[in-house]
Amino acid sequence: MRAHLGDQLVIKSQRAGEPGRDGEIIGLRHDDGTPPYDVRWSDTGDVTLVFPGPDAHVHHLEHHPQHARTEPGRPDASGVPVPVPVPTPTATVPVGVGPGDIGRRVAAERRRRRLTREETARRARVSPEYLRYIEEHPAAPTPATLIRLSDALGTTVAALRGGGADAPPAQGRALRHPRLRDLDPKECRALLAGHGVGRVAVTTPEGSPAVYPVNYDLLDDTIVFRTTPGSAPAKAVGTDVAFEVDHVDAALSQGWSVLAVGPAAAVTDPETVRDLSRRVHTTPWAGGERDLWVSIRPTRLTGRRITQADDR
Repeated sequence: MRAHLGDQLVIKSQRAGEPGRDGEIIGLRHDDGTPPYDVRWSDTGDVTLVFPGPDAHVHHLEHHPQHARTEPGRPDASGVPVPVPVPTPTATVPVGVGPGDIGRRVAAERRRRRLTREETARRARVSPEYLRYIEEHPAAPTPATLIRLSDALGTTVAALRGGGADAPPAQGRALRHPRLRDLDPKECRALLAGHGVGRVAVTTPEGSPAVYPVNYDLLDDTIVFRTTPGSAPAKAVGTDVAFEVDHVDAALSQGWSVLAVGPAAAVTDPETVRDLSRRVHTTPWAGGERDLWVSIRPTRLTGRRITQADDR
């Protein structure tokens, strides 16, 4: 019998008519996936060390090439059954994928409180191997596990899930050892291309500054967005403007920002407008008829990122 983290251990009932028992394998004691296993039972949420008997089998939920499951096949000439690989579903976590948001927040909070993985696992009543899995893969812990982890780390389930989206980012705590670094133009363009909402800063006819959020796209190193003629964002046309995008993770007290500065112009050429309408996929959230295309060609592109000092 071999298993992987996240597989399900199913034990048949010894009595006819009675349901069996199942649980999630959250800890492996051997690298090759052989028993015993740390199992979190679905009926109680308790975690126990299990040495499966003949009445137990493993239900594989993911395919891990390094621990391919086999079953005995037909005997060879010497009478020994030849192992035959058993196909399993495609992996939901591709090789090389890093930790998910929950795992990053768990690891950051653990480091912030100067707790070892073993101490945190003991407090949360999970195995260190499963905690490592949560921190290093896009895992989806059950609500019960999140509750125990939040208690062990002195935080909340909402914080581990990245809750508090409506709270001002400044309410987060600074990292113990923050690292602020400048982003090069290539990184800035990549972050601009991967976003969809930015802020355009303009000077109103009255001479006062104003900032407006817009849905935008980046095409051929040019920022484009749609608005209504005569609207506040339309005041950017014919002026040099600043355009900013950012991402702030208050739970981790880290994030990045990119600032593009350059002239804004109205796109009036019919062929160019048709090309934009075909290529741009971002729809203005405000709805309505917004048929004025505005382009910003950055002449200066800068950015900064805040991370934990030991992060890469």
